[in-house]
Amino acid sequence: MTLTKAHIVENLFAKNIFTKGESAQVIETLFELMKQSLEDGDDVLISGFGKFSVVQKHQRRGRNPQTGEPIILPPRRVVTFKVSASLREKINLE
Repeated sequence: MTLTKAHIVENLFAKNIFTKGESAQVIETLFELMKQSLEDGDDVLISGFGKFSVVQKHQRRGRNPQTGEPIILPPRRVVTFKVSASLREKINLE
């Protein structure tokens, strides 16, 4: 099962700390802060979970999969994720 934003809101609401509306607002605010930091080129480090970083990809040669024609792919920025050591250990125990 995929964990969605709605599932996160439901789980936060189930802890009886916030109302459902407040839970949704907290999650939306969290994701907006993360998106803004990444847009600004800053890293997002969540201890015990991992680190989101923006990496600059250089221009490179590629190929159109339909025609096989070579093309030049423009430079771009991508978000990468590096899992924390503690989470990696938990995942590999299962």
